[in-house]
Amino acid sequence: MGKFQDQLQRDLALKGFSQSTCRTYVAHVRRFVDHMGRSPATVAGDDIRTYLHSLLQEKSVSQSYLNQVYSALKFFYETTLCQDWSSFRIPRTKQPKKLPIVLSSAELARVFEVTTNLKHRTILVTMYSGGLRLNETTHLRVEDIDSDRMQIRVRQGKGAKDRYTLLAQRALSLLRIYWQAERPTTWLFPGVPATQPLSGRSVQKVLGRSLAKAQILKPATVHSLRHSFATHLLEAGVDLYYIQRFLGHKTAQTTAIYLHVSRRDIARIVHPFDQWPADALPAF
Repeated sequence: MGKFQDQLQRDLALKGFSQSTCRTYVAHVRRFVDHMGRSPATVAGDDIRTYLHSLLQEKSVSQSYLNQVYSALKFFYETTLCQDWSSFRIPRTKQPKKLPIVLSSAELARVFEVTTNLKHRTILVTMYSGGLRLNETTHLRVEDIDSDRMQIRVRQGKGAKDRYTLLAQRALSLLRIYWQAERPTTWLFPGVPATQPLSGRSVQKVLGRSLAKAQILKPATVHSLRHSFATHLLEAGVDLYYIQRFLGHKTAQTTAIYLHVSRRDIARIVHPFDQWPADALPAF
């Protein structure tokens, strides 16, 4: 890509995208340019449409992946090449609406119990306590734990926003034990070397092993700890406005998805089948 890649990286940085997003967008655009085999400035809308269709039909990529490629190319042509993307008239695939995977308090207790490594257990408990994203957890600093106000400070979360979220007393107790044992200095959960934060992939592996040990069959991920945090708060009667602030969501609409998985109101509903007269059917 040559100069175009340098320009794209500069534009992404100026826009304020995270390093992860920058790497992803550059990789998608590079693969597209390599596929076309010519200057991206000479590519027409039909070429882009054909490329996206081939990803869907021939490589069977997910809708989420296809949307990511679409966004990367759109940014590249609109911002870096200053072309009118709308004139290409490329349809965008619909993003499937999936409900979040939520773990119950009993399931989380089993996960924490089987995670016997102190550092690993503290990471998972801290992530759940604050409803943190994976990158937010791995980039926590020691001073981000505010025990006086019982809050966790999140630095430059998604959308380059700082925020405060909750710190559970049980999480603080575990963090104190962990700090006494490990004595982290800069990063709360240092990696190797200690001057670098722990990699997100390491945390994903930790949770995967713990889910298997706890014999939990739900397709849970590290993000499920965040979903569980929000859902449990909602079921405890916490207003959606505060949950939105703790999660760092831009709009209440994003947070409202937890209304679909919360049992706060459903638990009060008695199924009519259970109200049938006792003599209406044989005992089960």
